[in-house]
Amino acid sequence: MNEKTNDTKQHILDVGYQLVVAKGFTSVGLSQLLNAADVPKGSFYHYFKSKEQFGEALIQYYFQHYLQRVAHVLHNEQETGFERLNHYFNLWIKVENGVCNANKCLVVKLSAEVSDLSEPMREALKQGANNVVSLIASAIDAGIKDGSIATCDSQAMAQTLYHLWLGASLLNKLSQDLSGLEQALATTKMLLTAK
Repeated sequence: MNEKTNDTKQHILDVGYQLVVAKGFTSVGLSQLLNAADVPKGSFYHYFKSKEQFGEALIQYYFQHYLQRVAHVLHNEQETGFERLNHYFNLWIKVENGVCNANKCLVVKLSAEVSDLSEPMREALKQGANNVVSLIASAIDAGIKDGSIATCDSQAMAQTLYHLWLGASLLNKLSQDLSGLEQALATTKMLLTAK
C-alpha cells in the first residue's frame, strides 16, 4: 500500500474508533461513519468488504496500538513489577478530556454487543484481551522476581485482575463515578501483596 492508501485507511479507523467507543458498534451506521470521516463509500469498500470486516480491523488496530502503549509501562525496568502494575491500573482511572480511560476500552464497550453478532470480531476481542493478560502476567513475574509481588500463579492472577478491572469498568459506566475503579485498584494492591 502506498502512503495515501495507508493514511485513508488509518483515518477511517481513527474516526471509527471515536464513533464506536462513544455509541457502540451497531449504533454507528455506515453513512454516519462516511460522513464523519469525509470519505466516499467506495473508499470504505476499497479497504473493508463489510461493516463486520471493518469492526474486526478496528479491534485489531485498537489492540495493536494499545499493546504498544501498555508494553512501555509494563516492561519499564526502572520500576518494580508492583510499581509497573500500579502505574498501569492507575491509567485506567485517569480522566482525559472529561472521560475516564476505562470508558475508552473497546473490550468493555464491545464484548457483550458483538460477541453474539460476529465470530471474527469476538475472536479479535478475545485475542487482544489474551495479549493484555499476557503483558500483565509478565509484569507479575517481574514483581515476583524482584520481591515486590507475593509469589503466585502469574497467569491466573493476571486473568483475575483483568476480569476485576473489566467488571469495575462496566459498573463505572453505570455509576458514572470512579469509586468502583478506585476499589478495584485497592483490591489489586491487596491481591498482589498478600502473603
